Amino acid sequence: MAARNRVQDLQEAVICSICLAYFNDPVILKCGHNFCRACITQYCKESKTSPSYSCPQCREPFQEGEFHPNWQLRNIVDIAKNIPEPRGKKACEEHEELLKLFCEVDQTPICVVCRESRSHKEHSMVPIEEAALDYKDQIQSRLESLKKEREEILSFKSSGEHKSQELLKQLKRERQKIVSDFQQLHQFLKEQERLLLAQLEELNKEIEKRRDEYVAKLSEELSSFSSLITEMEQKCQLPASEFLQDIKGTLSR
Repeated sequence: MAARNRVQDLQEAVICSICLAYFNDPVILKCGHNFCRACITQYCKESKTSPSYSCPQCREPFQEGEFHPNWQLRNIVDIAKNIPEPRGKKACEEHEELLKLFCEVDQTPICVVCRESRSHKEHSMVPIEEAALDYKDQIQSRLESLKKEREEILSFKSSGEHKSQELLKQLKRERQKIVSDFQQLHQFLKEQERLLLAQLEELNKEIEKRRDEYVAKLSEELSSFSSLITEMEQKCQLPASEFLQDIKGTLSR
């Protein structure tokens, strides 16, 4: 009974949940669930959520074509198909004898009559229960390997997502720092512009003031010279006796 249950558990483990038959060209989704390639392809075609879909088992989202061949599971399916069912359920179709032996060359269960036939007589044989245990051990080992690989993939996925989040946070901080630095730089440049323009305005006023003072002084000098010229011209028109009066003072002016 225990052997029969183990066989049934194995057979159920290699059944597609969509077509309820042995996996045919099995593929694995990123969530770890397996389906026949044809089944999951048809499922995607019939879905109305393209290009994103939900796993038929766990509802985790995946993209169109985001699944990969599962070669190990395909090998396990092939082994499961060839495992003989527990004694008492099947008999040799040719001799109607119970299948008690397993031909290691042809990889098939046979009866004691088949063992003596020409096709199997020279082949290596083991009891069918012993062969079943050996193959179950192989399958169990491969299942453990599959589970381990799945855990590694999930761990890698989690690690990758964590690293991506950290990088995105770092980029956000860098972006904020750049924006802040440039805002401060803009503020500094505006302040420098204001100061320089104020200095230029003060310089402009100083230049205008000195120019006005210089022009006023020159105007005063010109007026004085014009008055003196007029006075000299008038003096030159006077008679000699008047002209020579205070001639020394006139020359001095």
